Amino acid sequence: MRISEILRRKATGVITIAPDATVRELLRVLATHNVGAVVVSPDGVAMAGIVSERDIVRNLHSDGAALLEVPVSEIMTATLHTCSPEDRVETLNHTMTRHRIRHLPVMEGGRMVGIVSIGDVVKSQISELETEREHLVRYLQS
Repeated sequence: MRISEILRRKATGVITIAPDATVRELLRVLATHNVGAVVVSPDGVAMAGIVSERDIVRNLHSDGAALLEVPVSEIMTATLHTCSPEDRVETLNHTMTRHRIRHLPVMEGGRMVGIVSIGDVVKSQISELETEREHLVRYLQS
């Protein structure tokens, strides 16, 4: 299965947040869109980084409530791993596991076309296994 198939099943668009937005604003965006990470972008197109619930938790320990007023650029992950719609889900699974990341922006033609989470990867793998199982059961019953 390819990443493009996962994107077809998801809502379109990539949720972004400006680097100077506060963590408080980030929490509102995460809750409003029911997502675990957003791409940090100064203009909604270029990627400066990615920020997730995990980044918030890691910094909350040291900064406490003051973290709410910190710009997301201070807690984001600036080193981005990306994938393309043509990448295979198995490859993405290995990348996410090796680098311990849960969200990957999907790039096509130099622009973001989506974001894939580890949950999306797991759902697609379960779907593939269920399909294989159904084929095997039909084969055995015929």
